[in-house]
Amino acid sequence: MTTQVLLPKLGFSMSEGELSEWLVPDGAMVTEGQPLYALESEKSTQEVEAPASGRLRIIAAVGETYEVGAVLAEIV
Repeated sequence: MTTQVLLPKLGFSMSEGELSEWLVPDGAMVTEGQPLYALESEKSTQEVEAPASGRLRIIAAVGETYEVGAVLAEIV
């Protein structure tokens, strides 16, 4: 089963965020709850955790801005 890694809404008025860093390389095995990437929004940077365990397949590029709900990666 594939789990999509989505850009979360971290604040009430948040509509987009910048992917500032992947903390895990493409193709690596991840564990649910493990820090996955750093997201910059509204002048703060937060680490976002993996929603599931499995192999990470990165879709989104670092330095780009994405809308809330955008698919950043998949975990298979």
